[in-house]
Amino acid sequence: MASVSLCMIVKNEEDVLERCLESIAGLVDEIIIVDTGSTDRTREIAARFTGQIFDFPWQDDFSAARNESFSHGSMDYCMWLDADDVLLEEDQTAFLELKETLDPAVSVVMAPYHTGFDESGRVTFSYYRERLIKNRAGMRWAGAVHEAIAPIGKILYGDFAVTHRKTRPSDPDRNLRIYQAQLAAGKELEPRQQFYYGRELYYHSQWEEALAVFQKFLADGQGWVENNIDACCHCAYCHNELGHANEALAALFGTFVYDRPRAEVCCEIGQWFFQRDQYVQAAYWYALALTCVRDDRRGGFVSPDCYGYLPCIQLCVCYSRLGDWKRAEAFNELAASCKPDSPAVLQNRTFFQTLPEQPA
Repeated sequence: MASVSLCMIVKNEEDVLERCLESIAGLVDEIIIVDTGSTDRTREIAARFTGQIFDFPWQDDFSAARNESFSHGSMDYCMWLDADDVLLEEDQTAFLELKETLDPAVSVVMAPYHTGFDESGRVTFSYYRERLIKNRAGMRWAGAVHEAIAPIGKILYGDFAVTHRKTRPSDPDRNLRIYQAQLAAGKELEPRQQFYYGRELYYHSQWEEALAVFQKFLADGQGWVENNIDACCHCAYCHNELGHANEALAALFGTFVYDRPRAEVCCEIGQWFFQRDQYVQAAYWYALALTCVRDDRRGGFVSPDCYGYLPCIQLCVCYSRLGDWKRAEAFNELAASCKPDSPAVLQNRTFFQTLPEQPA
């Protein structure tokens, strides 16, 4: 059986750390906690689970802190979690099964990271992250913000997922501050960091600045395909905010340069036409979304609703606006097969029951 060191960096996590460690403590072989300056009960809580608690001064560099935590790991693999992550019961079982069967030739285990949820707790946003990294194999974290490890060697896609359960907002300006400090110091951002810098600008409603960063990122041609596709989408979002409707649509079509259509992009294009009451065109793109094959292992951000529920419920509305009640009701029922308790589905059913019976 493979052995695992859980390596965490923490600061003022008293509200979530116990929940996290209780979900994983019985599954790993040692727990490493690197504290970057807590002033609450974080260290006291961590001490209930491990004696390996280390101090590391915060340097505005997540990679530096994560590399420090990994440096203390002594097991076959190092695993990372954030304090507001948990392993649900079904994922705990899958994690143990992975440990029992893991081929020692595997260098990196990728696992789904569930970060968005609907009102019923269903996953609405997820992506694969490097989760277990073979110890002492030469792989290190890179990037002061949105840090990552470039995998080498044999990669395995695991079945267990990590669930991100935030209980409070983090500092919304921290990442942008770090990027801007790096740029002010004359540091040139590598492609992945340039991409995420653009996203931070977008989150801060700096549309023109974000658009310029994304366009340069794409023009440089050094980005990973999934980041390129996402950058095109964010160019579209920026154009929308700036009132550039046609440029927004062109940016979405630009994603097709990099790979086959994603359901997420098809839904965005469908929405562009829907907002302009062009329901025939909108229906075309929503229908195309339903033909897209979901492939989480490509590594990009995945919105599961775009591969079923969202295009179905939008096709219901499109065909309702076009007066095709029979087809509209059929798509509402397809949406119901994805989300039986959806308020929109239930409201639509009530509406269809008020219509006169349609001829066969």
